Order: sequence, then structure tokens, then C-alpha cells
Amino acid sequence: MYRQVDDFLKDWEVAARRTLQVLQAVTDDKLEQSIVEGHSTLGWLGWHLVETEGYFSHLAGLMVPMMGQDEPVPATAGEIVAAYETAAEAVKEEAAKLSDKDLLTETGIATLATKGAILRFLIDHQTHHRGQMMVLLRQAGLPVPPVMGPTKEMQ
Repeated sequence: MYRQVDDFLKDWEVAARRTLQVLQAVTDDKLEQSIVEGHSTLGWLGWHLVETEGYFSHLAGLMVPMMGQDEPVPATAGEIVAAYETAAEAVKEEAAKLSDKDLLTETGIATLATKGAILRFLIDHQTHHRGQMMVLLRQAGLPVPPVMGPTKEMQ
């Protein structure tokens, strides 16, 4: 849980940059890559990250545009990257308007009681799906970016 806005903003800057690296590694011809047929694809996961930036931000009281869950996955990886960049910037700008006291405000959501807890979950959720995408990148034969340290491609 975040108790200081500056802590969230520093973490968000790093998390968004790392997620962007993964999204930028996806190619149009690999958007349908999944671990098994019928499971989450690279395209779906990337678009899910865009959608949930708005959703979790909304729960935290931030005015970040939300995508509908029924919005189709874009046809190109570039569209996903552009939408992610826009949403990530909106999260940063809106979170910067919060005070430290705001982060302790109860939201009425039992498992994520405060705004600070929701923002922590936003980053954790993004990290989880970024990891899934990194596995799919490797499975698809695409280079895996060094988001948490050197990767096989750097050897």
C-alpha cells in the first residue's frame, strides 16, 4: 500500500517504462501468440493492461479514461503501445494531483480498502501480466527485453 504519492509516482515511472518495453517487443504477426489455444494472447494481455489502467485508476478516484471491457483488441501492436502510453501518462498526471492523505482514504472496496492499496494493486497486476507476456515473447521467438536484468538475448 502506498502512503506517499511520491513513492507511487517513482514506482509507476519504472513499472510503466518496463511494461512499455514488453509491449514494444510484440509484433503484429505475434499478437495471437498464446501458451495454449484459447488462452490469453499477447494482444489480449497488452490490451488488458490498457483497460485495467483506467479501471483501477477509477477505483482510486483518478480521472483516467476507461476502455470498455468489450472493446476489441486492436489489430496492430502499435495501437496497443500508443493506447498504453496515453493511459500511463494519464495515471501519472492524475496521481500527481493526490495528496499523501488521499492515499489513506477508504474506498469501500473490502479487499483494497484505500486508494494507496488500489494503486499498489495496479502495479502488481501490471507486473503479473508483464511476466506472462515475457514468457509468450520467448515462446513466439521474439526478443525478451531486459526489464528486470539481463536476458538471454543480451548474452
